Amino acid sequence: MRVLVTGGAGFIGANLCERLGSGAAVDRLVVLDDLSTGSADNLRGLDVELVEGSILDGDLVSGLAADTDAIVHLAAMGSVPRSVADPVGSHTTNATGTVMVLEAARAGGVGHVVVASSSSVYGANPTLPKHEGLAQLPMSPYAASKLATEGYALGYQHSYGLPVLAFRFFNVFGPRQAVGHAYAAVVPAFVEAALIGRPIPVHGDGTQSRDFTSVDTVTAVIEDALLRSVVYPEPVNLAYGTRTDLVALIELLEEILGRPLAREHRPRRPGDVDHSRADDTRLRGLFPEIEPTPLSDALRATVAWYEQELASGG
Repeated sequence: MRVLVTGGAGFIGANLCERLGSGAAVDRLVVLDDLSTGSADNLRGLDVELVEGSILDGDLVSGLAADTDAIVHLAAMGSVPRSVADPVGSHTTNATGTVMVLEAARAGGVGHVVVASSSSVYGANPTLPKHEGLAQLPMSPYAASKLATEGYALGYQHSYGLPVLAFRFFNVFGPRQAVGHAYAAVVPAFVEAALIGRPIPVHGDGTQSRDFTSVDTVTAVIEDALLRSVVYPEPVNLAYGTRTDLVALIELLEEILGRPLAREHRPRRPGDVDHSRADDTRLRGLFPEIEPTPLSDALRATVAWYEQELASGG
């Protein structure tokens, strides 16, 4: 199988490439990434072909898709705060970029396309757990752009017969996730602060809750989807129905590190939702053999990776 991973030098993409490269089913693995947020270092030691370029380059994407059996479309301008600061950039990369990938897949006769959407599409809808039939009420340009992402993917499936699977990711975390910038996700921001001795930055009172999902779990599901060519006519939550508030996450970090951690409460960020928890009924029905990595185990592995990176000067 020949697989193209857009955004493959990002943290989820690189972890996926590591998993796919270790199996026998994938004999060619190509990464397309403009390295604006991803890093070639994430792919160091992996058997992949890295093509540096943009998903907005139609000719480039079409050329790659023509020699591909499956595409995993992860490339995006991530982060709610980043989208609030640059809504046009978020739309262009996430919505228009997705159309470019889908057009290339359609023209190239690609047999399977997996697309990454986001739990942020539920937005202001207060219902918990979040099941896929809920009304979507985006609270940020990022959420709106990811709703467009999944909408275009499913639209291409219905209009052109393109085999598509659209996943809604929920707060994915793990090794290789970027730290040290204003838009860092919550887990790497917390872990970095804890390891270098700064107060944990908490936006709000810390009662906000999330369905934190290990990147190992996410990549296991995507690999299974590719190997079995799983498609579905509607979006699929990719999370397992857990709910952990930020205070509890900090307490788990304290347990792992064996010491108390200072906290610095900051103003809430525009576009952030209060609570997020997935209904995993559809996911478990499609992927009955996959069991998620427990939060405590995944967080320990993540801390160990960041400790190693700090020790090596990475």
